[in-house]
Formats: sequence, C-alpha cells, structure tokens
Amino acid sequence: MPGRDLFCRPRRISRGAALTLVFAGVLVTGAATGSFPEPDATARRPVTGPTGTATSHEDVQKAAADAMADGKSPMEAAERAVSRSGDRWGAVYTEGEYQEFQESLDGRYTGVGLWARRERDGRIEVTRVQPGSPAAEAGIRKGDRLRSVDGSKVDGRPVTEVVSLLRGDADDAAAGTPVTLGLQRGTRAWTETLHRASLSTDSVTVRRLPGGVTVIGIAAFTKGSGNAVRAAVRQAPADDGIVLDLRGNSGGLVTEAVDTASAFLDGGLVATYDVDGAQHSLHADPGGDTTRPLVTLVDGGTMSAAEMLTGALQDRGRAVVIGSRTFGKGSIQMPSELPDGSVAELTVGHYRTPSGHAVDARGITPDLDASPGEALPRAETVLTGLGDPS
Repeated sequence: MPGRDLFCRPRRISRGAALTLVFAGVLVTGAATGSFPEPDATARRPVTGPTGTATSHEDVQKAAADAMADGKSPMEAAERAVSRSGDRWGAVYTEGEYQEFQESLDGRYTGVGLWARRERDGRIEVTRVQPGSPAAEAGIRKGDRLRSVDGSKVDGRPVTEVVSLLRGDADDAAAGTPVTLGLQRGTRAWTETLHRASLSTDSVTVRRLPGGVTVIGIAAFTKGSGNAVRAAVRQAPADDGIVLDLRGNSGGLVTEAVDTASAFLDGGLVATYDVDGAQHSLHADPGGDTTRPLVTLVDGGTMSAAEMLTGALQDRGRAVVIGSRTFGKGSIQMPSELPDGSVAELTVGHYRTPSGHAVDARGITPDLDASPGEALPRAETVLTGLGDPS
C-alpha cells in the first residue's frame, strides 16, 4: 500500500462500524478525510496520545502479527493496541472499508444518494437528493423525514450512524444490495426499498445570488475539487464577490485544499506541518485572484483540510471568516497495512496555519460570529462593504 499522510479520519467505533466522518461526509455533509503530500514515510517514531501512552506502527504491526501466529484476529489485536495508545484519531479499518475510503476521495461512494441532517427535535430530515440516484428514482424529496432504515428507528441518532445503516457498513454491503427506508411526508408515511448504487459526488456547487454574489460550496476536497473552484472563480462575473461555503466540510485531499487556496492567493504559505518531528510546508501556486472580495463561511462541522484552508485565507488577510468556531482537527494520521490486509492509522503530527496557530482541539475562531441562518445574509452585507467603492 502506498504511504500517505492522512488526517480528519474518524475513530473506529467497533468492529464493522461505519467510517463515520469519512462516509457520512460523502453521503451526508460532504465530509471526507485529508491527505498531505508524501514526506519520508520510512521512519515511524512513537506517537503519544492524550493519555501519554506511546505507540507506533511497529507496535501495532507486532500485535497483529502475534495474533495471527496464535490463530487470533490480527485486526482485533491491532484495535486493542490502538485503543491502549490513547490516540484520539487512531483507527483500524477492514481492507474493504479502506478501499471504499479511497474511492470516496475520487468522488465515488456506494449508497442511495441522500443528504440528511438531524433537526433539534431529533428527527432526520432529507436535505438533498442526488439526481439520478436510487433515492431520486424512488421519488424521495428534500424535506422528507427519514424514520427508519431496515426497520431500525433513526430518530435521535447521530447522522453518522444513520449513514452507516444506509450504506450497510456493518455488512460491507455492495452496490446492488437492498435497503428499506421508512419515510414520511406531511401526514403520509410509507416504506421504500432501494438498491444501493455506486455514485459520483459533486463536491463543488456554484450558485449566484441577486446583488452580485457567487456562492461556491465545497462539500469535500475530493479529486478535482480544486480545479472546479478555480473554474468557478474564473467564470464568476468580474464584479461579483465570492462566498466560499465550507460549512459541514470535514476535510479532504490536502492537495485539493491547497489548489483551492491557490485560486485566491498569489503564492505563499498555506500551512506548516510536522510528521515524525520533521517540519514541512505547503504553498499556494502563484496567480490566484487576490482582488475579488471574499468571505468564508464555517461552522462546527468545518474540519481538517477545510480548517487548514480557512486558516490560510484568514491569516493572510484574504478572507473575512463568518460563522462559528470550527471543529479543531489539526492532527495527521499515517496508514500502514496489517498482515490480514486491514489498515491501521496512527497520529504522526500536526499542522499549523501560516501565523503558527495550532488548530488541533482549538479550531479557528471566525472574524464575525453568526448563526446558521444569519451566516449567508451577513456574508452578503460584508461583501458589500468589501467591494470597490467606485
């Protein structure tokens, strides 16, 4: 398996559980994980977790190998080793789960094509239906209530768990497998059996608001999203201000986040990071649009690569950041393959914004606080003030 530096990966809940933030993001909120450019991945120093317990890839590999030699589960042994480490973001995945993750970074996923959110009263509401997906073909609409998945009630459950059920992660469900949804629209309640499909995501959306504002939403930094943002900026009318909406974006490929930064910066530092004690830096390409007014929207679901991008634009005075404090995921994980084909990831470093701000467990504080319903209107007002007075 090629080595890659990864961050914004969910912690594994239990054997067979969903890759919560990864796949929830692809299906629900655009969350994915992040990948730094490859540094020297040959030396793996111990990682110290919050509990102060040190572990390393070698420790996990040895635990897995010893278990296999004893006729026991290498994956379960690796999970115990990672758990003992106290590494908050350390995780172990089946070979199939990891393959699905790789596909999600390419903008593909297996599911039914629903985006959803949990309302204040615990209800799960459909917020978007992907055109051409099984959900769309079944007539499911935005605003419908999702009540159950394969007979399991979903009210009050985290959206990530709902996504796990929809995807069939516990059974490694493949495209073509059925899933029965309990739905409600107004007073009408019904069940619908869908068949999962291999779908492509549109991680970047563009819309134009009255008054000369182009909103570029990035659901996840999947392959090609940086180029999509660059194209959206080029195609926006010359007088338009830009709103970069990163709310609910739990990360993605860091190369794509840097490409996105390059759309708005003329070169320069995007972030610094350390891996196994070695320092590295990420830089934007020259030639970005540095004059167009820019506002970035964030919230508590803005994580990892999305926080890195936000920090770069904020620290370098390129964007006004509006919303609420971001999640605070600034650590880096690196994967290694175990003897049975499963994959273990451990934290190997952290990244900082251009001014040296540590993001992990702190997040990024917006320049202007705004509730979800107030964020976009406030962004429009700010863009008016940032525009050329002439």
